[in-house]
Amino acid sequence: MTVSDISLTAGMRTNLLYLQNTSQLLNRTQQRVSSGKQVNSALDNPTNYFAAQNATQRASDLSDRKDGMSEAVQTVNATNAGLTAITGLINAAKGVAQSALSTSDTITRAKLASQYDTIRFQIDNISSDSGYRGLNLLSNINTLTVNFNEDATSKLNVIGFLGNSIGLSLTAASGTWQANSNITTDMALMDTAISTLRSNTQTLAANLNIITTRQSFTDQMINTLQTGADNLTLADMNEEGANMLMLQTRQSLGTTSLSLSSQAAQSILKLF
Repeated sequence: MTVSDISLTAGMRTNLLYLQNTSQLLNRTQQRVSSGKQVNSALDNPTNYFAAQNATQRASDLSDRKDGMSEAVQTVNATNAGLTAITGLINAAKGVAQSALSTSDTITRAKLASQYDTIRFQIDNISSDSGYRGLNLLSNINTLTVNFNEDATSKLNVIGFLGNSIGLSLTAASGTWQANSNITTDMALMDTAISTLRSNTQTLAANLNIITTRQSFTDQMINTLQTGADNLTLADMNEEGANMLMLQTRQSLGTTSLSLSSQAAQSILKLF
C-alpha cells in the first residue's frame, strides 16, 4: 500500500507533519542529553565538529608524548641516583687515601690500597646498575631523546657519559700506595673525577628542569585543547532539559490535535 492509497484531511496531514517534526526534535534532544554534546556528528555542525576533532586528536598525541616525558624523568632520576652514589664512594675513597697518608706502615698502606681498589670496583658496579628500562646514561655514551610535541620537531637530547672508573680515570692504587707520591697522584685523580661528576650533575639537573617544565606546559596545553573542543561541542544541559520538557508537551498536544482533526472523519460512521 502506497501513501497515495490513503486519503487524509488537510488538518490531519498538517498535524501529522508537526508531530513528526516534534518527534525528530525530541530524538535530537534526547541524544544531546544522553551524550552531553550539542554536536555529535558532522551533520550537526561541520565546522565545530572537525575543529573539535582536530583539538581532541592533538590533545591525545600530546598525552602520548607526556608519557614519554615521564619515562625520561625516571631515566634521568636513575642516572642522578648513580651519580650521587658514585660521588659518595669517591669521597669515601679520598678518606681512605687520607688515612694512608697519615701512616708510614707499609702493611697498613697496602690494606688501604686494597680498600681503595674495592671502592673503585663498586663504582663500576653502580655505573652499570644505573639504567632504567634498558637505557643507561652512565655505562655508555648513550643518548636519551625526549620528544615534546606531536610531530617530534621539538625535542631534547640528554647525552650520557662513561661514569665508571675508566670514564673517570680512576686507576688501580699506584704502587700499592707505598710512597706518598703514589697516594697524592691518586687523590688528584679523585678530585678530577668529583669535578667531572659535578659538571655532569649540573648538566643533568638542567635537562631535568627542561623536561619537567615541558611536562607542565604539556598538561596545560592538553587542558586548553580539551576545553576548546568541549566549548565547540558540549550542550547546555539546562537548555536541553527545558527543550525536552517543551517538546514532550508539544508532542502530547500534537497527538491530541491529531485526534481532534480525525473526529470529522469519524463522525461519518454515525451515518451508518
